[in-house]
Amino acid sequence: MRGPRSNPAPHLGPVLAGLATVALATVAVGKGPPPRWWAPGEGRVFPQQLDYANAQGSLRVLLAGEPVATKGHPFFEPLGSNGRACVTCHQPADAMSLSAETARARWDATGGKDPLFAAIDGSDCPSLPQAQRASHALLLNRGLFRIERPWPPKAWNGAPVTPDFSIAVVRDPNGCNSAPGHGPAAGNISVYRRPRPVANMKYLLAVGFPFDPKQGYALPLDPDDGRMQSGNLMADNRAGNLRLQMDDAGTTHLEFRKRLTPAQVTRITDFEKRVFTAQQSSRQGGALDDMGAKGGPAHLRDSEPGALGSIGEPVWSEYAAWDKLSPADAARLTPEQLAFRRSVARGARVFRDRTFLITDTAGINSRIGFGNPVRNSCVFCHNMSQMGNDVAPGQVDLGTTTMPFADPWPDLPLFRITCLKAPHPHYGRVILTMDPGFALTTGRCADVGKITLQSMRGLAARAPYFSNGLAKDLRGVVDYYDRRYHIGYSEQDKQDLVNLMSVL
Repeated sequence: MRGPRSNPAPHLGPVLAGLATVALATVAVGKGPPPRWWAPGEGRVFPQQLDYANAQGSLRVLLAGEPVATKGHPFFEPLGSNGRACVTCHQPADAMSLSAETARARWDATGGKDPLFAAIDGSDCPSLPQAQRASHALLLNRGLFRIERPWPPKAWNGAPVTPDFSIAVVRDPNGCNSAPGHGPAAGNISVYRRPRPVANMKYLLAVGFPFDPKQGYALPLDPDDGRMQSGNLMADNRAGNLRLQMDDAGTTHLEFRKRLTPAQVTRITDFEKRVFTAQQSSRQGGALDDMGAKGGPAHLRDSEPGALGSIGEPVWSEYAAWDKLSPADAARLTPEQLAFRRSVARGARVFRDRTFLITDTAGINSRIGFGNPVRNSCVFCHNMSQMGNDVAPGQVDLGTTTMPFADPWPDLPLFRITCLKAPHPHYGRVILTMDPGFALTTGRCADVGKITLQSMRGLAARAPYFSNGLAKDLRGVVDYYDRRYHIGYSEQDKQDLVNLMSVL
């Protein structure tokens, strides 16, 4: 039975605590809140803690160790010809990624003149009139950047790869796969993808297996130190270590005049490995690290990945305590807070325990010995403690870019893939896709549509979701999986999963 409510403070404690953390970040400069946007070369100090409000509550960014003076730092300085820096597309307020909402805010604030909208990839195609908002629609509406891959493919060291499939452009709404200088005939393919978060790196770099169990191959070795690579850095795994990823980003997205020096690579690597981010407070549930819960990035920062890249805890067990709140703790919460916290705990159980048939998914149902179909739950692929990415290296095709599972959006290119040797294990010999994914790295038809799974932390700060922005919100993520695998989630199941993802 609840006690009298003449004093509302105990019931508002978690919410006020969350708001206080945001306020602390705003008073530090003494003149109101600091700008959410980190502009290249502005020289701000990156502190040990940043808090940013979002629609679901607040996100926290922690920097392990000492603050970083960004003046002269290669992650924050515009070293290329287009005025961008690494931070341009990896904003702290967006969990070190970039949301479509933030892109729209920058367009409105600068009239489209921010370096974010550089023609090279911040527009749908460099040949379009750059001053027009419509020429940047994919970035503004879906948070997508143009990624130009060589065709035929090339390995990380530039060696040519002979593909076992041909590619034809079926539809090219933006001109970057058919206009002069663009497309297969010109030696390149343009696809459109979301920027991946640059945070929680010690988990993303952890290697869970000595081989890729999705394909049965030995893991590639890092060309710099000879260690096995996790394969979790890029959507199509075209760069296996941080240096190669920096080289790729520098020569394309940032249009660097010259390659980063070893000293600059070291400074960027040090910074990226020290950044941890996750949702810290919930608008509905209050603080995410009280009453036994371990939400927020502090637990990420202070834990160490062990066997299988995990820390030995079931995924999303951070919120197990909310499933068994004591009567005294429950009495401290408003009815709305209590209901939300119980929903989050149920969502974690649904995520771990609700099984369904996984079918026609390359990387799972083919060449791994599980069969087609195989019955499992969300944790079959999203299993790393605290992170939700896959401890097993390798890429998976969830159908998010490929017909018949993904609707062929009219604003994205559509390609026809024809397998020249063995047919694809699930699609047959001819495939329609908006993004061939990992196949543009390996040249293998069996890899069409495969994408690297990514961390699920900080989701509330970085909509939309999936590599191509297929889901505009968290409900869209749940609805896609429910439809793709015929799971049959109830409305309560769906809301519980949404609530869980909103606090990660």
